[in-house]
Amino acid sequence: MIDVKLLRDNPQQYYDSARKRGFGKEEIDRFFMLDEQWRAVLKEVNDSRKERNNLSLQASETIKKGGSAEQIKEKVREINSRIAERETALKTLEADREAVLSLIPNLLHESVVVAKGDENDQFIRFDGNARVFRDDKEEFLRSTENKGIFSLIEKRPDSHVDVEERLDLVDLERAAKISGARFYFLKNRLLKLELALINYAIDFFSQRAFTTVSPPFMMNYDPLSKATDIETFKESLYKLENDDLYLISTSEHPIAAMLKDEILEEGELPLRVAGISPCFRREAGAHGKDTKGIFRVHHFYKVEQFVFCKPEHSWDFHEELTRNTEDLLRSLEIPFRVVSICSGELSRLNAKKYDIEAWFPAQGKFREVASSSNNTDFQARSLNIRYRTREGNRFVHTLNNTGIATTRIMVCIMENFQTESGGIRIPKALIPYTGFEEIT
Repeated sequence: MIDVKLLRDNPQQYYDSARKRGFGKEEIDRFFMLDEQWRAVLKEVNDSRKERNNLSLQASETIKKGGSAEQIKEKVREINSRIAERETALKTLEADREAVLSLIPNLLHESVVVAKGDENDQFIRFDGNARVFRDDKEEFLRSTENKGIFSLIEKRPDSHVDVEERLDLVDLERAAKISGARFYFLKNRLLKLELALINYAIDFFSQRAFTTVSPPFMMNYDPLSKATDIETFKESLYKLENDDLYLISTSEHPIAAMLKDEILEEGELPLRVAGISPCFRREAGAHGKDTKGIFRVHHFYKVEQFVFCKPEHSWDFHEELTRNTEDLLRSLEIPFRVVSICSGELSRLNAKKYDIEAWFPAQGKFREVASSSNNTDFQARSLNIRYRTREGNRFVHTLNNTGIATTRIMVCIMENFQTESGGIRIPKALIPYTGFEEIT
């Protein structure tokens, strides 16, 4: 949620920011209409209270002098009735205004490219040495603005779907039989690789001052709606039919909400939290995309980075969280690029977002494996998370970043580390966690 005072003082910057995102001005216009009505009703209530107080004093003086105050008391009763009616109207206007306020997007950071379509995302950098099939060379060079380092290969690596089947690592058919499409049984050494990735990421972030948590896997609607742009992403969430509970799609949301309505001490900031959890997603808008294999599934595990910090430090933390994921991928020997997401592809919460995209040689393209977002004070205002200062309480800034999403990284490893004998080499950093060097 945005800062109401800032919106009132400088509405034009919000109109400009919404336009750059491809949003209309209707929500902002409606806010000001409701805000004007709210102020008018509030004035009525305050004026009525003042009139009631004056009449109460008159009644008291009249009674002291031995007179009758019945007529005055009758007026007070009429005013009380009017106040009650206007207070009800005031609450309705407040609720309507808050609902509209939640639809007004966060202010964009000045560095965000104004455009729509992921083809307009801004390339930032590339890291690693990619294995590129000769037919994909032009795509690779275009995607890295001719700055990517690569080794040309004469044979396209096998699809991860073929690798999973050949090495008996995933059973999609039996999972579909009992759960439907996009579910899977993970088997044998691929299961051990997933556990290794989770444990490696936990150790990795623990060494970087993160507190590790496993959050609740379900959330009530109220905190969830304040932690995310729920109306936009509602179709991707799983809801429990007879309860006010949703399965989480990322640990970002319960971690953000865990400090709801709290006031932190200034010395407690920054708070770095790494959340380990399953993620449940309906993938309702992904019909026909990645229908085979485990790249796009309804259930996977993720280790998420999250930071609560002072406003003046949030942009430094945005770069820090992004570097953490880059360092993690680099340690796993995975080639990747970083792009800054253009304005038309950002959610309402994001002031700025990076995507970290790994190179998938069998598919011949970069694909997102992590994202890094600065939501400034937007999320914290919705959740009412503040910290004490000498000048008064201030809202914290919140940031999140995918440390590791297991299924996509496993697909990436299966495509990037194929051996001549048909197996999968394990990245050196993971061998102490897997206990083996290759999946054969």
